[in-house]
Amino acid sequence: MSASSASIINSSIFILTGFPGLDQYYPWFSIPFSFVYAMVFLGNCLVLHVIRTEPSLHQPMFYFLAMLALTDLCMGLSTVHTVLGVLWGLSKEVVLDTCISQTYFIHGLSCTESGILLAMAFDRFTAICNPLHYTSILTNSRVIHFMVTILMRAALSILPVIIRLKFFHYCRPHILSHSFCLHQDLLRLACSDIRFNSFYALALVICTLLLDAVLILISYILILHTVLAIASQEERLKSLQTCVSHICAVLVFYIPIIGLTMVHRFGKHLSPSVHVLMGNIYILFPPLMNPIIYSVKTQQIRGRMKKWFSLKM
Repeated sequence: MSASSASIINSSIFILTGFPGLDQYYPWFSIPFSFVYAMVFLGNCLVLHVIRTEPSLHQPMFYFLAMLALTDLCMGLSTVHTVLGVLWGLSKEVVLDTCISQTYFIHGLSCTESGILLAMAFDRFTAICNPLHYTSILTNSRVIHFMVTILMRAALSILPVIIRLKFFHYCRPHILSHSFCLHQDLLRLACSDIRFNSFYALALVICTLLLDAVLILISYILILHTVLAIASQEERLKSLQTCVSHICAVLVFYIPIIGLTMVHRFGKHLSPSVHVLMGNIYILFPPLMNPIIYSVKTQQIRGRMKKWFSLKM
């Protein structure tokens, strides 16, 4: 073992990875990545501003959307310094405590987003299947309870595995697979007993992301059953159109997760750059696309933005 490798193993510093073998192209890669992060921040801040300033949007559906935009904004803020730091050539090093903190925020925000999408599915289910009782079911206090529950589930459920990361012995070279820190990446470098973290993380994915996806699917089966019972075709289309934005947001969130999981599980033979690319898509695609989806597909937000920009011109 070389002296440099030994020093990496014995230190608490980890090396972030950009696109292996393509270091000379990092200045070019930094341009689209910087643009994407700028769009993430601008788009989600714009959605939050429109919802805050437009009284007609002060209703449960848009409260959940504001929470989704805030979650996407936080996801961008939690990764921008390491991703752009690598591409801009500022730093490839991250200390263990910072890495663990970033891991906590990335996985916690993913769990939060999954819970928000489930709450939005319940909102659409109530609006379409039980419209007469919508306002009595989704009261402001109940919406706040939903939001607090989503945040507490995400914040507390992952703490056991995150805390244990601090006390692991990392005896393998401290070279991460991405330009940000993930739980499974740190486990790969640990020489301690990681069985609890592995099993707990699997159970957590099943009880949160997978369960949320199943409940969202069930809600849309019930919505479709209700819509098909409507006699008027025009009313059917009108009801389904209110769900298009949410369906797109669900696909934008779950498809990258499935893709990244498949690459990690079955893509051992693939280029490391493919793993890095899928990791960046998992981190950036939902925060980038959600504001675009809701700005284009939601009439109230689209109309408010058109009015706002017309006044600025």
